[in-house]
Amino acid sequence: MRKLILFFILLLNTFYISSQNTQIDKIKIQEDLENLLSNMSKRYVYLDYKNVDIDCIREKYSSKIDTIKTQADAILFFEYILNEFYDSHISLSTNIQDSYRLSSPIYVEIKNNKAIIKNVWLSQIKNLDIDITEAEILKFNGINFSQKINEFPTICNDKNTLDVKNWIANKIISGKYSEPRVLRLKLKTSREIDFDMDAIKLKNNKSLITSNIINEIGIIRINNSLGNNFLIKKFDEVLDSLSQTKGLILDLRNTNSGGNTYVAKGIMSRFINKELPYQKHQFTETWDNQPKIIRSWFELVTPRGIQYTKPVVVLVGRWTGSMGEGLAIGFDGMQRAKIVGSEMKRLAGSDFDFKFNNQNFGYKVILEKLYHINGTPREKYIPSNYVKQTTILKDETLEKGIILLNKIAQSKY
Repeated sequence: MRKLILFFILLLNTFYISSQNTQIDKIKIQEDLENLLSNMSKRYVYLDYKNVDIDCIREKYSSKIDTIKTQADAILFFEYILNEFYDSHISLSTNIQDSYRLSSPIYVEIKNNKAIIKNVWLSQIKNLDIDITEAEILKFNGINFSQKINEFPTICNDKNTLDVKNWIANKIISGKYSEPRVLRLKLKTSREIDFDMDAIKLKNNKSLITSNIINEIGIIRINNSLGNNFLIKKFDEVLDSLSQTKGLILDLRNTNSGGNTYVAKGIMSRFINKELPYQKHQFTETWDNQPKIIRSWFELVTPRGIQYTKPVVVLVGRWTGSMGEGLAIGFDGMQRAKIVGSEMKRLAGSDFDFKFNNQNFGYKVILEKLYHINGTPREKYIPSNYVKQTTILKDETLEKGIILLNKIAQSKY
């Protein structure tokens, strides 16, 4: 009997401690919410340019804290808060099965209240045999696409604004890891089909870089490795092997994950013969509750190694991301290459990592704005040799790049 009483006492103590921990966890979540919103209010450099209601976020999400029961709930709670800022350069450092992916191999744009496929990651997809460019998305998993936008799990977004709609549309087709992604499409031929996004297979690039020669033109493709410091040595080896070509095409259309300035400057430094600026930084600082002061500076590239002096064309697209975008505007700003392609991924600014006080994961905040040296915001840059994708039957960007490079090479010799 005494053992039974002790068992119940221990059981009650366990329930009591568990309930206390739940209460403490919720208090800590509220604390992290306040710190997150304070950080975004003070440090997120694009806040003034976005239609974000911080007070609404604080009120609506504070009221949802009582519904958080698990760690997975907490992760989604903070993920959805960051989604309120509709910025693809902001994300948590973790995810779960019910999280949304960060991107997809298709880019959608809202036109006349219709979701139209504007870009397809042709250079990286290996099994697409249906031309879905310019197709209208009618449904997602059987639900009208406009309804999916309205039901997207953000609370304070103004889903009637075009910027928000476009961002949400692309999050929807990126999809949750745990759910299928079946699109009902109306092709430009007016034929309707069901298209399974999860059937798309991407090329598995095991090497950091690939290269080949086409009609005396060297072609170097960066395989999403701009964050790998070992790329510099590999790039040097490949570039040296192409020294006798009449020109070079640098393909940055598979740099979706971005990278770092160390690698980017290591690449650019092989193409210039004097120190040159490649991008402008702008940072707003304030100390001791004093007025905000803007600091700005140009970042320079210093020549390195044996220079490649022949003409260069850089290929870009919707999956040229972050540091890939920095490379493109750098080559353009230094007047060392012609840029060919479409809009890039348009990841605004430079991201920095922050930790929550009470969670075992963190998040990114954009602290710096980045510009082309001519003053154009990096995320607004459009190549002067623009390519509108109209088909998947041929690589229109590569074709235009080769034509342009041949034209430049002929004019120089």
